[in-house]
Amino acid sequence: MDAIKTTERYIAQTYKRQPLTIVKGRGMFVWDSKGRKYLDFVAGVAVCSLGHCHPEVVKAITTQARKLIHISNLYHIQPQAELAALLVKIAPESISKFFFCNSGAEAVEAAFKLAIKHTKRRKIIAMQGSFHGRTIATVGATWKHSYREPFKALIPKAFDFVPFNNLEAVENAVGNQTAAVIVEPVQGEGGVNIPSDDYLPGLRKICDENGLLLICDEVQTGMGRTGKWFACEHWNVLPDEITMAKALGGGFPIGCMGAKKEIMESFSPGDHASTFGGNPLACSAAIATVKTMRKLKLPERAAKMGKYFLKSLNELAEKYRCIKEARGIGLLLGLEMNEKSTAETIVVKARERGFLINCTADKVLRFVPPLIVEQKHIDSLISELDCIIAEVKK
Repeated sequence: MDAIKTTERYIAQTYKRQPLTIVKGRGMFVWDSKGRKYLDFVAGVAVCSLGHCHPEVVKAITTQARKLIHISNLYHIQPQAELAALLVKIAPESISKFFFCNSGAEAVEAAFKLAIKHTKRRKIIAMQGSFHGRTIATVGATWKHSYREPFKALIPKAFDFVPFNNLEAVENAVGNQTAAVIVEPVQGEGGVNIPSDDYLPGLRKICDENGLLLICDEVQTGMGRTGKWFACEHWNVLPDEITMAKALGGGFPIGCMGAKKEIMESFSPGDHASTFGGNPLACSAAIATVKTMRKLKLPERAAKMGKYFLKSLNELAEKYRCIKEARGIGLLLGLEMNEKSTAETIVVKARERGFLINCTADKVLRFVPPLIVEQKHIDSLISELDCIIAEVKK
């Protein structure tokens, strides 16, 4: 079967797919249907932090699948309870209770509902450049106009947007119906935008002074990606609610919203639910992922390798005028080009040479490799990017 032609015929065209079919993955590498090998710096968009098909995750999934794949949340679920107890050990110390779901968008939806229920208010401040999901509520909190505009008739008028990294704008947006502020500690889809050191502490202060909840959306930045378990830890900020997904399941779908005990207890039975949320299979994958990440000290590794990677990207930026800036924290890195067409061409040429990277925010090359990435992998990519950019700008 030709997967590309079959996809075009039978599957909704909601993705701009690259012209290859990935059929296998191991560690840092994936292979397409023609047997070609690629070094993967996308990792399923910051999902496969242990690399592809890590043996411990595969073992956990297969072992659990032989015992129990699904059971309703009408009953207690052993792996779910075990995962929650494990997450308490790595989450910010303010977070002590969890709600499990299936994706990042669902985790953010849960955070919104909890904030509204707890505060009895109806407005949420979100940031320009933000990305929180594509469900109706989460796309309403997502900044990109083209994502929101076609569906504006459905989107609740609950969100007030302010510029990212601007505390004065947040203060001015606070009203008597403001329930919460939601922020990605580092904007990923927005172009790897890193705030000033006073920003997150300033948000925490504004929320405390006005009785608001601070929601940290760590779907992309969490689970060691930035060199800490969660990015808010870089600024010693304790959120009231936190969302996670992507890397949590080691490639298996799972989402999670965590909150302070007294806030989470505002939820009553029936307030929120998810048929598949926290199912035994997903939670077993997540347990194996977290335990393996702790054993391998991957957050610390991400910090170390990220510094090396950023240094290499900065050297490229100094060499080529078509590059506006290199930036990053841990293994969430971006190389902003001056032109969109240049960025898009580089993605294509890199793929043709066996490297998977992607472009976000129109002209930012984003690098979110598995946290097991080695210096030799980074060197190989940088060398190829050097050649590609030289060719493109001839």
